[in-house]
Amino acid sequence: MTNFFNGTATAMITPFAKNGEVDFDSFGKMIEYQIANGTDALVILGTTGEPATMSEQEKEEVMRFSADKIAGRAKIVFGSGSNCTAHAVEASKKAQDFGADGLLAVTPYYNKCTQNGIYEYYKAISDAVSIPIICYNVPPRTGVNILPATMERLAELKNIAGIKEACGNMEQICETARRIRGKCDLYSGDDNLNLPILAIGGAGLISVASNIIPKETKMLYNFVQAGDLRSANEIQDRMLPVIDAMFMEVNPIPAKAAAEMIGLGGGVPRAPLTELEPQHKEEMRKILSAFGLKVIA
Repeated sequence: MTNFFNGTATAMITPFAKNGEVDFDSFGKMIEYQIANGTDALVILGTTGEPATMSEQEKEEVMRFSADKIAGRAKIVFGSGSNCTAHAVEASKKAQDFGADGLLAVTPYYNKCTQNGIYEYYKAISDAVSIPIICYNVPPRTGVNILPATMERLAELKNIAGIKEACGNMEQICETARRIRGKCDLYSGDDNLNLPILAIGGAGLISVASNIIPKETKMLYNFVQAGDLRSANEIQDRMLPVIDAMFMEVNPIPAKAAAEMIGLGGGVPRAPLTELEPQHKEEMRKILSAFGLKVIA
């Protein structure tokens, strides 16, 4: 299936207060910031949202809060992947019940399944739910790579809506794009590659940096859609220092620090992740200020 969403999606931070609890006031502020700046979809409980360190009750509370707060103003995409197919199926069914418009399901990680195992994993999820599913390919984190031929097979399933591609290999991404064109959609999952992926026909992008700069991220998308690649290159060049800063340490550590600095209340990461190192905090403040953002913390 195609056209689940076209445009920009933000891989949302889950803000945690110093006492360790989810900070719903800050989370609500973040949601409003995204919607006000034209973000088309919010990806909640994806990698950037730290679901691996959240209890099932916390995840349910976050899904319930998100659905109530967003209230149809943007697409809601809940993360539901696992390295256990049965767990992924149950998480996907639960996400659908809590009001997801679609799912982002990362490949099974750590287990290192075969290409056929990847196919059967997504088929099981597809058979269990009726809402669109975006496959998430991020081999540097998972140790598993969805090859183009496998994605071509997956595109034939009834509700596979696309792939969030973060393999980092443009040759592979181009081949995947060729094989799935007209069957399901390609989404950039790597902020550094947003422009080239959009240029080869990507339907949109799922961004970490747009937690901080959603307006400019949407401008990039709009310029490409209008065929104005000169302006797209200019805005991408302007965004690159912020994009690079989001990965000065492992995601989402820098994004949470940046959100805190500009008053959104990113909070702290959960262990085993740690707060941004002091020298990186100072560097982050300089980068955000140079971009034109008001740094208040």
